[in-house]
Amino acid sequence: MKYNFDERVERRNTNCIKWDTAERSYGDKDIIPLWIADMDFKAPQEVVDAIKERAEHGVFGYTRRSQESYKSVIGWMKKRYNWDVKREWIKFAPGVVPGLNIIVQAYTKPGDEIIIQTPVYHPFYSIIKNNGCQIVENPLKYAKGRYEMDFDNLKKSITKKTRMIILCSPHNPVGRVWTKDELMQLGNIALENDILVVADEIHGDLAYKPNVHNVFASISEEFADNSIICTAPNKTFNIAGLKTANIIIKNPKLRSQYELQFERAFLEGPTVLGDIAQTAAYTHGEQWYEEMMEYVTGNLEYTMDFFKTRIPKIKITRPEGTYLLWLDCSALHMTNEDLNDFFIKKCKVWFNNGESFGKAGANFVRLNIATSRSVLQEAYERIEREINILDGILEVRGYNLEPGEKLDIELLYAHQR
Repeated sequence: MKYNFDERVERRNTNCIKWDTAERSYGDKDIIPLWIADMDFKAPQEVVDAIKERAEHGVFGYTRRSQESYKSVIGWMKKRYNWDVKREWIKFAPGVVPGLNIIVQAYTKPGDEIIIQTPVYHPFYSIIKNNGCQIVENPLKYAKGRYEMDFDNLKKSITKKTRMIILCSPHNPVGRVWTKDELMQLGNIALENDILVVADEIHGDLAYKPNVHNVFASISEEFADNSIICTAPNKTFNIAGLKTANIIIKNPKLRSQYELQFERAFLEGPTVLGDIAQTAAYTHGEQWYEEMMEYVTGNLEYTMDFFKTRIPKIKITRPEGTYLLWLDCSALHMTNEDLNDFFIKKCKVWFNNGESFGKAGANFVRLNIATSRSVLQEAYERIEREINILDGILEVRGYNLEPGEKLDIELLYAHQR
C-alpha cells in the first residue's frame, strides 16, 4: 500500500468535533470517539498538496466553482457509475444537509408530508420539522439478517399531502446498499403518485464488494426527471470540514426552483479551498480511495469477528456499505440512557445512541470504523472488559432476566461498590 492507514493521527486540540467534544462534554479526554461520521485518516496527499499550493497565493477572496471542479465531478460519476452528468445539472451546497434543507424549502410548503424510511440519519427529522412539514415514517423491515424497504406500507402511507421521499442511499445507519430492483420499485411508486425523490447518496462511494451502488437518477430518464441527487466528496476523501457538496438536478424546472431558493437564502459558492480539494480528490485521489476501502473492509472483518467471538451479546447487522455499523445491544438489558452511560462512563467509548435515528433505533448504537485498527482494538477490549465485569456482577447477584426486562444499572453498580 502507498498509504499508511494504521497511522494514528492526533486530532485532539485541533477543534475537532469528533475528538475534542468528548472532553468538553464529559470531562474525560480518555474517551475513544467512534460516533460522528468522519474518518481519522489523512486526506489524499494530492489534496493536501493542492491546498498548500493554493494557500501560497495568499489571497482568499470570493470565489466561484472552477471548470476543473465541474469536470472532476462529471468524470467521477462517469467512471464510477457510468452516469453521464451535464455541467448545468450540478449545483452547489455547503454540505449535503444544508442542501437538503434548501430542497425542502424549495419544493414543499408547511403542512406537506415527507416520507423517510426509519431508522434513518437524524438530521432528516429536524429538516422536515423546522420547515413546518409533516414526517411520515415508513419503517424498514428486518428480514433474514438485513433490512428491507416495506413497499406495501409505503403505498399505504401516501396521501394527497405527500410531496417528497427522502431516500438514504446507501442507508445510514443500517448500511444497506439498495439493489436496482428495490430502487425501481421505489421510483415507480413515486412516479405513480407524483412524489419527488430526493436521494442522499453521500455514502455512495463506500459500498463493500460485491455490492454495487446505483445512482437513483441513472436508472431511467423518468427517474432522473423526478429526482434530485445529493452527493459530495466529503465522506469518500475525509474533507467534510471544507464544506462542499453537489446537488445534481437534471430537470430544468426543478433546477430553477433550487437556484431560486439558494438565492433567497443569500448563499454563495464554494470556499476557495473546498473547490480545490474536490477537484484534486476526484481527479487524483482514486488510488487513495481504493486503498482506504481495502483497509476499512479489513476493519469491518476485524470488527465482525471480534464481536462474534468475544462480545457475542452485541449483535451486528453486516453492512453492505458505509463505514458505519449498526449494533443491537438489546441483550444488555439497558434503557437507552443507561446504554449511553455504560459505554461512555464505564467503557469510555462514545457511540451514537440509536434512538437519535428514530424509535426503531431503541437498544441500538452506531459505530464508526473509519479509524486505525489499533484504536478499534483498544475500544473493543474496553467494552469486552466492562461487559465481563457486568456479567460477573449479575452472576453473583443471581439475576435471571426475562426478554425485554431492563437492569437498574445504578443500583447494580452501587451494590458492587
